[in-house]
Amino acid sequence: MTRKRSFDPVVDDNTRILILGSLPGEVSLLHGQYYANPHNRFWQLVSSAVGADLSALPYPARLQVLLANGIGLWDVVAEAHREGSLDSKIRDHAHNDLVGLIGRLPRLAAIAFNGGTAARIGLKALKEEATRYRIIKLPSSSPAYTLAYADKLRAWQALREFVACQN
Repeated sequence: MTRKRSFDPVVDDNTRILILGSLPGEVSLLHGQYYANPHNRFWQLVSSAVGADLSALPYPARLQVLLANGIGLWDVVAEAHREGSLDSKIRDHAHNDLVGLIGRLPRLAAIAFNGGTAARIGLKALKEEATRYRIIKLPSSSPAYTLAYADKLRAWQALREFVACQN
């Protein structure tokens, strides 16, 4: 089993909220894009927070809209062994340097975790640094987490408070 690696962070000096996932799934790794699996509802959920249909945009434009709205992306796991895409299959993982990254984000106000695994691993890696930011634990956008979409959407509306510019 090969080790799978996360992507580079998508952030800039205006990032106000950092959304952290666990580790890209198979489809995302294949395409080299965050949340590339069409069954993952991430882009629809974030669209509701920024007021624009990100799903309709090409991937580079999606990232530009996120950054323009003060939203950054990264993962808590730098690399790990994992068969398939399920978080429950993550083994022997190494953390991304979350503390180092957030230290370079002068406007950061909140950290949102996309799912329980991301929150568990991320909060452990952040330690006391987490107390400096508003922490938002979001239900996973993954199709493996079967919470009704309407319930996920309601929870993801918490991001709106940190969006830099509403369209």
